[in-house]
Amino acid sequence: MNDQKKKICAVVLSAGRGRRMESVIQKQYMCLNGKPMIAHTLAAFERSCVDEIILVAGAGEEEYCRKEIVEAEGFRKVKTVVTGGKERYDSVFAGLKAASGCDYVLIHDGARPCVTEEIIRHAAVGAEQYGACVVGMPVKDTIKVADKEGYASHTPDRSYLWMVQTPQAFSYDLVYGAYEKLFREQEFTGVTDDAMVVERETSQKVKLIPGSYKNIKVTTPEDLAIAELYLKENAGR
Repeated sequence: MNDQKKKICAVVLSAGRGRRMESVIQKQYMCLNGKPMIAHTLAAFERSCVDEIILVAGAGEEEYCRKEIVEAEGFRKVKTVVTGGKERYDSVFAGLKAASGCDYVLIHDGARPCVTEEIIRHAAVGAEQYGACVVGMPVKDTIKVADKEGYASHTPDRSYLWMVQTPQAFSYDLVYGAYEKLFREQEFTGVTDDAMVVERETSQKVKLIPGSYKNIKVTTPEDLAIAELYLKENAGR
């Protein structure tokens, strides 16, 4: 990073419904090693180079997050808890508005509790160096593209394929401007991550930087046990 300190914010998303978890408790509040999942995620950012954290909660869950997560765990870097929206891009834009005044912003899924300080630091450095970057890892398996009938259409070269993770890190003005344009145009079809918004709405290229195969997104019940194992490994370092 440059000698002149730049302000780095993190927007942590905790407004998802987690339908594939098959639980009445939203996955970000499910217990992992004695704490809610979102608490592990926030703890990694609390220990990191990030200056401020914006927590985006689901409607009606803001007070719970403030009292039972932020205050209970003593997270000092959490600047505010804001209300998310129906879709991920709604929640990201709400978080970006609350992060006004920062130089770089890292956008992270609250359901990735195994993120480490090292990954966060690499993302922050990448944002300053490239303007836009996402963490991820090369795919291990052969990927098949299916046609509408479910038959294999073609097989892309695996050496060029990455699994994209979060954080996704950007110059604040760049990503805010991209989201502002997205909402002005109301063209949300196919938007699945922040890099796609930047790619679609600007001329900025997005750099892929290594994350970790352990930086998993907890999506299904089977992922819970795996995440607990990785969190124990991280704590033992």
